[in-house]
Amino acid sequence: MSAVSTPPVTPTPARRDAEATKAAILKAARHLLARHAHADITLKAVAERAGVSPPLILKYFGNKDTLFARVMSFESDADALLAAPLDELGAHMVRHVLVSQSEQGADPLLRIVFAPLHGEQGDILRANFRTQVTDRLTDRLTGPDAGLRAELAVATLLGLGVMYGIARGTEVRASTVDALVDRYAPSVQAHLTP
Repeated sequence: MSAVSTPPVTPTPARRDAEATKAAILKAARHLLARHAHADITLKAVAERAGVSPPLILKYFGNKDTLFARVMSFESDADALLAAPLDELGAHMVRHVLVSQSEQGADPLLRIVFAPLHGEQGDILRANFRTQVTDRLTDRLTGPDAGLRAELAVATLLGLGVMYGIARGTEVRASTVDALVDRYAPSVQAHLTP
């Protein structure tokens, strides 16, 4: 009887594990930030939700303030949200919000809804949202009232996000992403194009 040889196990690169762990920590912190006041959130609670140890959070982020500074940033969310030509941006933005919530369990914009819960950190959240989302969108728009139109487009998206992700509207959640994009994107796009 010959010995069965098994191929050597190739370990997963540590970098990928580190990135996945950081993403899980950020996702857990965002989840908690959307439901609790910043002051009430502990690193232990974030660690439990992320399935890691509190010292691992400290290793990757240094401290609670550094972690939440990342969570309160909309920079990468805005990059993805605004990554389409202007004439297709309404549909892209609606799809992005829905797919982020339904398939990735993320909320690219909804953290702003909970800013009043967070005291001084809420002010940071609002300032980041303004500069990283609405001001960037304003800069892309042409024609009159670009700032107002940008804020109205984002408000329209937030309404959809709240109905889908927080209120969990049964009809909205029963619809396909494509059907919702077809129905909702024109109202967002109307604010984007003069």
